[in-house]
Amino acid sequence: MNKKIEKWDTIGIINSYNLKIFNATMYRRKHPKMQKEGNFVVLDSPSWVNIIPITHDNHVILVEQYRHGSDSVTLEVPGGLVEPGEEPRIAAERECLEETGYKGEGAAFQIGRTLPNPAFMNNECYSFVWKGCEKVSEQQLDGNEDINVIRVPLNEIPEMILSGKINHSLVMNAFFYQFLKLNQQVGQSEK
Repeated sequence: MNKKIEKWDTIGIINSYNLKIFNATMYRRKHPKMQKEGNFVVLDSPSWVNIIPITHDNHVILVEQYRHGSDSVTLEVPGGLVEPGEEPRIAAERECLEETGYKGEGAAFQIGRTLPNPAFMNNECYSFVWKGCEKVSEQQLDGNEDINVIRVPLNEIPEMILSGKINHSLVMNAFFYQFLKLNQQVGQSEK
């Protein structure tokens, strides 16, 4: 039997804290059926982008960097925050150029949009592919970035995910969209 799930009513805001890349807000909300009230934390963040840069010879440009949350070095695609008033596609292209020095032919195209963790976050992550990428400049890194650029054949990506070399969930999600939307079978390079 299907039942209708309803939105909870927001009674008010208990408090909010600015945490640089997030605002943490505690909402008081009311269950629509039980009429019970409770406090719930929501991380308010700008939207995020990631982009899969693909070269003419079917290599993907990856970035290797240290991540504070996991206290580890990760292998990812370029990505970052969407600035206020910025279109996600422009943000993705900007992040790619800044982090790698690579630029594609024409405009990147969107392959997906996901909710990173709707249990307690209110932002979206947009995924893009940029074809015909080639190196056009040096990296333009922020003061807290240290990024190693790595070229990998596109057909090696599935094995890198399965082996755990690529383990960032939003990056894996971008590749999931990439293989599905571009009608590729996992493990095969683009024709």
